[in-house]
Amino acid sequence: MGLLDSLKAKLGPAKDKVSDLAHQHGDKIDQGLDKAAKMVDEKTKGKYSGKIQSGTGKAKEAIDRIGHKDGGTPGTGTGGAPGTGGAPGTGGTPGTPPPPPPAA
Repeated sequence: MGLLDSLKAKLGPAKDKVSDLAHQHGDKIDQGLDKAAKMVDEKTKGKYSGKIQSGTGKAKEAIDRIGHKDGGTPGTGTGGAPGTGGAPGTGGTPGTPPPPPPAA
């Protein structure tokens, strides 16, 4: 068993726990994100409103995906700026799942 397989096996239960918590408390998380966004927007006097709204929306989408609110179907996100989808650092196309990791 390779290192990545070992890590996946150990992190599997944590992923399930996070998913359950996101599903159970998604509304509270969304409210917290809205409250934080409003506070930051007020502190910056609206200078970064667009970026704050964009970031808040993406965070909510991530929580929805984690909590499987959208059915857990990969690639159904609305995407964002071109080249920002996929796995971080891959420059993937928005709305497409990242490629599988190489076999160990």
